[in-house]
Amino acid sequence: MSSHAESAVRPEPDQVLQDIADYVHNFKIDSELAFETARLCLIDTIGCGLEGLRFEACARLLGPVVEGTVVPNGTRVPGTNYQLDPIRGAFNIGTQIRWLDFNDCFLAAEWGHPSDNLGAILAVADHLSRQGQPLTVHDILEGMIKAHEIQGGLALLNSFNRVGLDHVVLVKVASTAVVSKLLGLDRAQTIDAISQAWVDGQSLRTYRHAPNTGSRKSWAAGDACSRAVNLAYLVKKGERGMPSVLTAKTWGFYDVLFKSRPFEFQMPYSSYIMENVLFKISYPAEFHAQTAVEAAHIIHAKLKDLGKTSDDIKSIRIRTQEAAMRIINKKGPLDNFADRDHDINYMVAFPLIFGELTSESYTDKAAADPRIDALRAKITCVEEKSYSVDYHEPSKRSISNALLVELNDGTVLDEVEVQYPVGHKRRRQEGTPLLLAKFKKHIAPHFDGARQKKILDTVNDAKSLPKLPVSQFTDLFVKA
Repeated sequence: MSSHAESAVRPEPDQVLQDIADYVHNFKIDSELAFETARLCLIDTIGCGLEGLRFEACARLLGPVVEGTVVPNGTRVPGTNYQLDPIRGAFNIGTQIRWLDFNDCFLAAEWGHPSDNLGAILAVADHLSRQGQPLTVHDILEGMIKAHEIQGGLALLNSFNRVGLDHVVLVKVASTAVVSKLLGLDRAQTIDAISQAWVDGQSLRTYRHAPNTGSRKSWAAGDACSRAVNLAYLVKKGERGMPSVLTAKTWGFYDVLFKSRPFEFQMPYSSYIMENVLFKISYPAEFHAQTAVEAAHIIHAKLKDLGKTSDDIKSIRIRTQEAAMRIINKKGPLDNFADRDHDINYMVAFPLIFGELTSESYTDKAAADPRIDALRAKITCVEEKSYSVDYHEPSKRSISNALLVELNDGTVLDEVEVQYPVGHKRRRQEGTPLLLAKFKKHIAPHFDGARQKKILDTVNDAKSLPKLPVSQFTDLFVKA
């Protein structure tokens, strides 16, 4: 007989964990472009959260678990009068930010919304600031840059959706790392916390983008943010990590959830992701469809000039990227808001008919118009290989779409191609005033004129904003 005993010696932490912790604790962000983009990202993300609050399905999920609970020095939730513990606060802020799928985006082997991490960062920073710690908006901006970099760096060459994992697992990992630093954890504790974030990756398996499920878990990012904050606090109280959480044979993340493949990395962590992040400016549409929606608006205007309408369309061909073919090309009934804003055919059909695409365009009332599904049925999507290549090219990262429309009388309109959406780095100068206009629109339903002016004056002062204490910043958005 033979016997075998497993070694009880704790291994060295996986290199991936060490690299993230070293980046969070030691890397100095000195890119002016990154900080300015982070300022715009902060403004836009807060605005998206306020816009999400206008939808009852989102608002009813927010607040304390026990109604009426007020936490001393608690996290303030923008657009509300809630004062919550930072774990619940992270869920609230993360959920409202992500609700409409209107916040920023980064597309690579894995896609995602790096500003989801603000739910955790703002919740913890605000709570600590109210306890007297001298945290400023600059600390939030630095945290955002680093969370963006971690989430995006892991996404560049590693596709989590292909193994049935949603991108919010990366939100949990990035938020845990950055929040650990905010809470004063040292390098070793940060590694422990990050390892914990990978452990329950399986619990983040989700059907948000799977076909025929009837729903998308729009609060998944809020859930990831709250988990991240909870894990960091557990480690601060003495909970240890699992150093080989990724590489352990049989039981590790790679073997259990990633088909035994280790992560690949395209570049070291810096500030690349924030500098190249994509803003959803013109339309609340899943980002792979942004340029298709822009093209649809151009064609709508062209039809109007010809004295035609969408009723005169015989067929539509969309040339698009492989990622769009795989995740947002849907046929058949779309049951809810979330399904509609993840179908390129719906997002093209609606502006072709109405000349607009807004948050209200995805509601049951708007979708009841029979012309929408009739036009969806006339659309065919095909992959354009060059679009797929340029989508991954680091110097381009285009998100191209092209629409070709044939009319019932045989007329074929000139194909309309758009390679870069307004929110792309290559169109940043054009997009920035539009982004600020988007923010102004999003705060208007929540605050009176005097408060709106104070908010706009504060966020537009690029020199003074970073020096503002976090609690004073969040107080700008507290409901009276």
